[in-house]
Amino acid sequence: MKTRTSAAFIGAFALTAALTGCGASDDQSEEAPSDQEQAAEDTSAQYNDADVDYISGMIPHHQQAVHMSEMILEKDDVDPEVETLAEEIRDAQGPEIEQMQSWLDAWGASDEDADHGDMEGMDHGDMNGDTMGHDGMMSEEDLDQLEESTGDAASGMFLEQMIVHHEGAIDSAEQHLQDGENPAALELSESIIESQQAEIEQMEELLTDL
Repeated sequence: MKTRTSAAFIGAFALTAALTGCGASDDQSEEAPSDQEQAAEDTSAQYNDADVDYISGMIPHHQQAVHMSEMILEKDDVDPEVETLAEEIRDAQGPEIEQMQSWLDAWGASDEDADHGDMEGMDHGDMNGDTMGHDGMMSEEDLDQLEESTGDAASGMFLEQMIVHHEGAIDSAEQHLQDGENPAALELSESIIESQQAEIEQMEELLTDL
């Protein structure tokens, strides 16, 4: 009888410990948000007009960079290193466009809320303070020249235009770091400054080798 009682007690204790462990695990999983939940929280956190204007203007800015990259990738005689760079720009900025659009949706805004102009028809001197200086955009004439160019001339023109384009993006990102509030958007600005400055240095080196 004593043996049965001890066995029953041990079994009950083990069950209680197991249930307690499960409860603690459940509590921990509820307390620790996933990366996706944290990202959503950062995106929907506080934001201001500077965030909306910046993201609204940076979307067409990125779209033009992707467009220029695709133009150079359609050519058969460009420098291989320039081709690789164009692929990297396209592959990096394409997903960022989708990310930024999702932020505008979460904020109840759209990329037309800021007067940033036509992404393919904006001359680099036409952007004004209302759009937080999203300059560096190529004009239709610039894009036509890139479209018509071939060989090393096309490679060089792409690099020169993209350097100006990147410099405009960096200027806009630096301004946003001063004026914006949204954590996720500010983090993107920091990333743009770091990555595009590195690409500018790479493009300047490629220009000297052409």
